[in-house]
Amino acid sequence: MKRAAIVILLFVLVVAAVGMLVFGSYISAKNQMIAQNEQVKTSWSQVEIVLQRRADLIPNLVATVQGYAKQEQTVFGDIANARAALLSAKTPASKIAANGQMDGALGRLLAISENYPQLRSNENFLRLQDELAGTENRIAVERRRYNETLRDYNTFILQFPNSVWAGIAGFHRNNDYFEASPGSQQVPKVDFSGTAK
Repeated sequence: MKRAAIVILLFVLVVAAVGMLVFGSYISAKNQMIAQNEQVKTSWSQVEIVLQRRADLIPNLVATVQGYAKQEQTVFGDIANARAALLSAKTPASKIAANGQMDGALGRLLAISENYPQLRSNENFLRLQDELAGTENRIAVERRRYNETLRDYNTFILQFPNSVWAGIAGFHRNNDYFEASPGSQQVPKVDFSGTAK
């Protein structure tokens, strides 16, 4: 009888120890998923900050170019539409799509400036162009950081046993990666003939 009680007690202790290990693993993994999810949100916030900076620079750049290139209304309309889409986008996926639209419109605007020598020598335009170039560099850095943070998060929640704990805790893979814009593969057409329109 005593022996059976000892075996039962040992069994209960082993089951309790295993249960504590499993529960500890779950809590540890969940805490790491929460921390990595917050890092993804922080990285995304930095992307939004630099996208907003670019959106704030664009009206000044467009106004400067419009003074020289009044007949380029299609490009100005495309930029206005892209900026509106970027500012009204609420989700990372919609902001990423709007950013691609903005990249294409800005590329066309800067290509237009090559057709206007007096614009290229305008001090205000040159300053705005430099600010925009700096902002584009910041965007590239923040996009890369965001993608790396998102990759780390996705990798963590897909690894076993984290994948089990992620399913239980409600964490899911996030596929909102920044990718190259569809038009980024095309080189903008630049005319150095010197004939202003």
